[in-house]
Amino acid sequence: MQLQSESNPALNTVTAYGEDYIEINAVTYRHAVCFGPEGEVRRWSADDPGAISTASLRQAAGLAESRPDPMAFLDGAPPSRPPDAPEVLLIGTGSRQRLLPAETVGELLAMGIGVEAMSTQAAARTYNILMAEGRRVVAALLPLEPTQ
Repeated sequence: MQLQSESNPALNTVTAYGEDYIEINAVTYRHAVCFGPEGEVRRWSADDPGAISTASLRQAAGLAESRPDPMAFLDGAPPSRPPDAPEVLLIGTGSRQRLLPAETVGELLAMGIGVEAMSTQAAARTYNILMAEGRRVVAALLPLEPTQ
């Protein structure tokens, strides 16, 4: 399904998706991808909904590997969102929505990063809307599964 007839080539825009592919700025990807409005479209390490982990969410959001501060409990404050982190991370789980376990998303939520899992179609549309509004959004999309 084609989403937009025109896109700003300076911004990563989902232009279409279909059975086993995602198209960003008219470039077709046949594997899971993660991207924000600017920068490269990267291959996402998760290749199916069951492979989505805290580490793959951190990768998609562009966060460095966390090293817990053993003295952080003294501050009493939850960890804050890194300055370069997105406001929201949209997860496209394929043809249908698959909710992610609380322990998988907990670390990012504690940092103040919203994590929303939905079908890839819904995530693509939501990403385009938030990106057009100038929001700090990142999408991690699994291709749709081929229909039998």
